[in-house]
Amino acid sequence: MENLEQLRQEKYNAKVVSKVMLTPNLMILRVVTNEARATFAAGQYTTLGLLGAEPRSANSDAEYEKAAPDKLIQRAYSIASARHETREFEFYVSQVKSGQLTPRLFALDVGDRLFVGKRIVGAFNLSEAPADRDVLMIATGTGITPFISFLRSHVTERPQSRMVVVQGAAHQRDLGYYSELSFLNGAFPNFYYLPTLTDADETWSGKRMWIEEMLAAGVIEKETGVALDPERTHVYLCGNPKMVENVAAWLEQNAGYRKKKGKQPGELYIEEF
Repeated sequence: MENLEQLRQEKYNAKVVSKVMLTPNLMILRVVTNEARATFAAGQYTTLGLLGAEPRSANSDAEYEKAAPDKLIQRAYSIASARHETREFEFYVSQVKSGQLTPRLFALDVGDRLFVGKRIVGAFNLSEAPADRDVLMIATGTGITPFISFLRSHVTERPQSRMVVVQGAAHQRDLGYYSELSFLNGAFPNFYYLPTLTDADETWSGKRMWIEEMLAAGVIEKETGVALDPERTHVYLCGNPKMVENVAAWLEQNAGYRKKKGKQPGELYIEEF
């Protein structure tokens, strides 16, 4: 494509400064934008984009629908960075092998350029949770991303609020940000990290439960003192749609939680993806 470099100059406004491969299909990507963005709320998202002419990763599959070479393919991604980082942004990305965008993102190297949206939006943030309420964050997969932003932005600002992350995965390699969350668990008395695996090997000494089983067995309250009580604890869910559906239903039926919808009050916040 003769004018690819010209299109890149016209469309792209950021470059890759770090790429950490956690598994062949999971990576942490850090980018720097040409211009700073407005201060955002932890938990919000923006878009990443690449042209259809860009190469795909070596371990991707054929596209489900071939993208036009001059099309700027864009998708929304939650930001893992702290809210004060307005030029350098971090994203936790899972490769959809037959997708249009993620295989191209996985083919990027440090120094390569891409598009980053100019707007940062989204209502999934801590502003609705009073500073004296405890916060329970439940995640699977890349759903951990907004909670990393929550913690990087607010863990020191809410000393009266106990903050708990429950992270579920099949294998330990799928626990994104495991080292950072484990460090925070030891560094801050108001933070608790409860990872759980459903298909762990013999090296794993932690929990081997489904998240729904942890709720039903009272594990969270026993280990952290944080109660599943809407008067005392606000709950945030992000991750696999089935997990979100099951956990939300359990909290509504067994603990009296109400989903936050628009201007309707509630103590249960759900990020859809």
